[in-house]
Amino acid sequence: MRAQFELYVSEFVIDEAAAGDPGAAAKRLAALRDATLLNTTPGAVSLARELVRVGDLPKGAMVDAFHIAIAAVHGMDYLLSWNCKHIVNAAMRGRIEATCRSHGVEPPTICTPIELALE
Repeated sequence: MRAQFELYVSEFVIDEAAAGDPGAAAKRLAALRDATLLNTTPGAVSLARELVRVGDLPKGAMVDAFHIAIAAVHGMDYLLSWNCKHIVNAAMRGRIEATCRSHGVEPPTICTPIELALE
């Protein structure tokens, strides 16, 4: 389904993809080569901080907050993640969405790649 979507990433995605085993990292980075890079805007910084401040995400999950905030601020339709602890979490979803909306942005649909492929 990759060809049916435009792919966007943030610097945080690039950093995570580059970490770990060098061979695996090279493959992950190659898969992201054609993606458009989204900037970390002041609005995204503010929203990420708020997601942690109000308790939508734990203090140690600031990078996860940035994933959500950057996607929301840039108006992304979807945020794909395998992180079911802090990002793709039904118990947290409502609070995350409410915080995004309180900052004047519509949250993306947060799901795993498999969930998107089933649509």
